[in-house]
Amino acid sequence: MKIVWNSMLIALGVFGSIFAYMYALANRKQVKQHAFSVKTDQLEQKQLTLFFISDIHRRKIDERLLNKIRKFGPIDMVIIGGDLAEGGVPVARIEENVEKLSMLGELFFIWGNNDREVGEDVIRRILQRHGGTLLENSASGIASHPTWCLCGTDDPSSNNVDISRALQNSHRYKHLIVATHSPVLFRKVKEYVQPDLMLAGHTHGGQIRIGRFGLHPLGKFTVSNAKATLISNGYGTSIIPLRFGAKPECHIIRIRY
Repeated sequence: MKIVWNSMLIALGVFGSIFAYMYALANRKQVKQHAFSVKTDQLEQKQLTLFFISDIHRRKIDERLLNKIRKFGPIDMVIIGGDLAEGGVPVARIEENVEKLSMLGELFFIWGNNDREVGEDVIRRILQRHGGTLLENSASGIASHPTWCLCGTDDPSSNNVDISRALQNSHRYKHLIVATHSPVLFRKVKEYVQPDLMLAGHTHGGQIRIGRFGLHPLGKFTVSNAKATLISNGYGTSIIPLRFGAKPECHIIRIRY
């Protein structure tokens, strides 16, 4: 009986350690840096620096994260790539997260599949109070880089995605960034245009994966022919506050042009 009891205690200790590791991993504050160059005929080189964060869900944007981001230098724009929140997240926390992100640079937001659970009007009012721009099948110029345009689509879960409408004014600009919450829209976007940069989250990198196996592939940043694509693991978690094999992340991207 003593052997059985000791075995149970060992097993509980092992599972407890694994649980603690997964919880600690899910709460890491990892800021990844990426860079690429856009082909240009101009001799003068400029740089656009953006911060991309998706899938915040229930996490708090705290001063430790902001200080990490600020170490990378000035940021021209902040893009929240959907799932800023989900059902049950206190409105005060959502407001505080948006307020802190708005301090970093010009703020943009696209819908994720969970955001509307807290109410569309709630999100709209918070963004309005903090000077954020909501892109729902629409585009916006970037104030500090007037040759650049950011297009954002609605999320497929809304049954309201209209890529053609999102891109209708993009021809006025020399350079284009497209943000969608789900990367499944990348292929459809490329039927219309070849953006300089495409951004998405949603997959959480699988969130919990064993080696190569997970519900979704790990996020990645790729560059091909001076065109870049980022699929992020996301910053928060969904359903359970645990991660394994897929670290949380947010991103600084520097574009030389």
